[in-house]
Amino acid sequence: MMLGSRLRQLREAAKVTPEQAGYEIRASRSKISRMENGRVSFKDRDIADLLTLYGVADEQVRQATLELARRANVPGWWAMYSDILPDWFEMYLGLESSAAVIRTFELQFVPGLLQTEDYARAVTVLGHKAAPTSEIDRRVALRMRRQQVLRKAEPTRIWTVMDEAALRRPVGGRAVMHAQLRHLAQATTAPHVTVQVVPFGHGGHAAAGGSFSILRFDQPDLPDVVYIEQLTSALYLENRQDVDNYHEVMNQLSTDALTPADTAAFIEGIIADT
Repeated sequence: MMLGSRLRQLREAAKVTPEQAGYEIRASRSKISRMENGRVSFKDRDIADLLTLYGVADEQVRQATLELARRANVPGWWAMYSDILPDWFEMYLGLESSAAVIRTFELQFVPGLLQTEDYARAVTVLGHKAAPTSEIDRRVALRMRRQQVLRKAEPTRIWTVMDEAALRRPVGGRAVMHAQLRHLAQATTAPHVTVQVVPFGHGGHAAAGGSFSILRFDQPDLPDVVYIEQLTSALYLENRQDVDNYHEVMNQLSTDALTPADTAAFIEGIIADT
């Protein structure tokens, strides 16, 4: 995405159309679009030809851009799970591992980054009832590996709002749910984790469409991305108006929800009842 954004800026500054850029590298306009959105691998020759077309003559800039392309082509850690990963989810893992802030609204389950292993297993089995145990094990291992973003030297900031239903639904049974709630209560004490709950007593709320995530990156030229997971696919929204609408909904949810301190007390109350 960083490289694609840089290529788009260079193309627009040179007043080159996507069609012209595609012709230069013997490709279509749609390939230029995929390149600029970070959704395709990069060839050194294509990048070099585009830089020449865009009038980039500074050798340092050219080499830095080519090096960025080589790094972009290096498979992520999740490549070892390619046999169980749908293409539409691989992109999310790349975004998640690079994000500085992830804001989520969850309607049914505790967010994946805050799940215990036993809870994650119970959720995984719900969606893959016919899968063999070995596959379930790998899917759970993948989810646990994703949580490394919370343990980096500069951990990703997680801000999640959950419907009370996610805390009340006994996924995996009483013991699993009790341990999950304990884990969630502990997570609320971390400085880079914010948890809020919208209680049933509030009534309806702004997230009528269901769960979603908003990912934000440190690089100022990278736009926020809204991720909406569906049963067999996902939506990635980058259009500024769409993203702004989801930010507005998330801000309203955060206002409607209990404060982080009240949420921690609320979770403890549920733990006492289970």
